Amino acid sequence: MRIVSLLPSATELVGLVGAGDRLVGRSHECDHCPGLDPAELAALPPLTAQRTSYNPSAGSDAAAIDAEVSASLAAGQSLYRLDTDALAALEPDVILTQDLCDVCSIDLETVRAAAAAMPSRPRVVSLNAESMEEVLDDILRVGEAVDRQAEASAALVRLRHRLTRAQEYVNAYVEGPSLAFLEWTDPLFCGGHWTPQLIERAGAQHPLNPTVPAENAGAASGMQQGERRAGKSVRVPHELLIATQPGAIVVCPCGLTLAQTEDAVRRDLETRAWWHELPAVRSGRVALVDGNQMFNRPGPRLVDAFEWLVGWLQVRPALIPEGFPWKPWSAAP
Repeated sequence: MRIVSLLPSATELVGLVGAGDRLVGRSHECDHCPGLDPAELAALPPLTAQRTSYNPSAGSDAAAIDAEVSASLAAGQSLYRLDTDALAALEPDVILTQDLCDVCSIDLETVRAAAAAMPSRPRVVSLNAESMEEVLDDILRVGEAVDRQAEASAALVRLRHRLTRAQEYVNAYVEGPSLAFLEWTDPLFCGGHWTPQLIERAGAQHPLNPTVPAENAGAASGMQQGERRAGKSVRVPHELLIATQPGAIVVCPCGLTLAQTEDAVRRDLETRAWWHELPAVRSGRVALVDGNQMFNRPGPRLVDAFEWLVGWLQVRPALIPEGFPWKPWSAAP
């Protein structure tokens, strides 16, 4: 079987179920695959490329990136291009992609059109998880697609065990702090989909984008907590952020490394007078996290992210995975 993954989280799932050696192509953003050496993954041909010119590592700031992305989407232009000739030459049996976020990866219709033009007509599997439960379900979907069903089931059991074990450290009878999870710094965006679920399960509140029970799910508590869902990430004015008086803040911009996140905080938040009046800032309860690796991708490392979140919120440092890419924020001297 020959597998192409056009989605970083899908690449991680392929590696999780033990099929990384079957990958023959990847997206330009795929940079982690369990079981594969980074050099092996990097050696696979990248089949997508960015159309926009922004580059955080070259100094593009958050406002400029948001403006260019918004303009491209408003004009109906894709943010990415697909090398259809290179894709066809690889003769894949399975192509993994998504249709959840236009900003995150190549669009589904472009991939379907490319696959339809190939003589082999490869199977296109679109992963569109909007909740933590759906992320876990995608392990089984990928396992079935790449003929690793048993390995996928075993991996799912391991990850569920880790999630349950971490949540045991959360006191359900104590109302946790209001937490602001910032997925972008200018303009401000707060986290959505699976992120509010993880925040609430870790013992905090997420008033900027809370989960709500599905229809006919009652309170959706306890074993039914998967029926509490949140919408996509939303833009919020700083006045609304101030009104929630967050006792904890996680800054985890989508697609940025930890160093780029720190630069964004220095530039976009520390320069604002209101930032220094927030309770979390005044008490030093602000964490910076590598959004390119953690929280933003609907893949297996969300379990690492949850363990970190519980460990940080509940002051259980032993729960935090070794090497987790985060640092506490401190004001510039």
